[in-house]
Amino acid sequence: MKIALRSKISGTVMRAGAAFAIAATVATSPVPTMAQDGVSESRVRKIEAEIRALQRQVFPGGDERYFEPQITSEQGTGNQSSPNAPSTTAVTDILARLDAMESQLQRLTALSEENTNSITQMESRLALLEAAPAAGASVASTVDTDDLPSTETNLDAMTGGASSAEPAEPDQSAADPQTGPSAERLAAVQQIAKPQTGDAADDEYSYGFRLWNAGFYPEARQQLSSFVEQYPDHWRVTWGRNLLGRAFLDDGMAEEAARWFLRNYQADRTAPRAPDSLLYLAEAMIAMEDTRRACIALAEFGDTYPAVASGRLLDQYEANRRRINCEA
Repeated sequence: MKIALRSKISGTVMRAGAAFAIAATVATSPVPTMAQDGVSESRVRKIEAEIRALQRQVFPGGDERYFEPQITSEQGTGNQSSPNAPSTTAVTDILARLDAMESQLQRLTALSEENTNSITQMESRLALLEAAPAAGASVASTVDTDDLPSTETNLDAMTGGASSAEPAEPDQSAADPQTGPSAERLAAVQQIAKPQTGDAADDEYSYGFRLWNAGFYPEARQQLSSFVEQYPDHWRVTWGRNLLGRAFLDDGMAEEAARWFLRNYQADRTAPRAPDSLLYLAEAMIAMEDTRRACIALAEFGDTYPAVASGRLLDQYEANRRRINCEA
């Protein structure tokens, strides 16, 4: 590479020397007539311009004070830049890459800080929930929390271990089990029409809702329990489990209601009625006069469903918070 460059420079210098010699000869030769003076002058100027062009080839990038551009490219017009001029330099490329890396590092640092804060909050809540005293209920004594996932243990803290037990089977009637429902009650229940929409599962749920809405809680529990058992994968099942819990709660059976609310919340926390079940779980704990677990359920509801807590269920959420003191 160096030999070739030296050869190129040597050849250019030789051409420059030849041009200088020609210029000297022309300048010192006698001119016979005045007409030839003008021609010789123009030829000398042209040769001088070519010599300066050769100088710029030999010494590229020289100071413009000594090597002014005399010969320009005839290709193109306007303020077009030289085709050989680079758009960027190695230094600007490195600086641009460093800026991109710094921006990415800042984003990763921010995400890391957010994740750290979230984990810290979760650990604090977990410590609080696991520190809750064990319930005195008999069902709690049968639960080994060491074998349960952390979510199960947290939810057990809300219900005193009730989450580990299957919800009780609904009773079959509101009357004396030996005599059965009265004739008047049977007639009243028969007045509740069962929907016939073509969707058997939805019809079963809707019939249970109508029974509950009419105040026939035992019959509603029987109907809704059958629906949940027969159609566990139906899109209405979250409504069915939640309403089954309400059929217990509205009938004064808070403990059984809590089990159904918790079961619905555990099954799918993104389901449409999961927020309702968690809030009703707090109501069931309030009805059982278990303030500690009621506060845990309310805190879980506010943290897990902030949009619902400030929207659709705001009034019920605030009413439950006013019923108990969670600051102690």
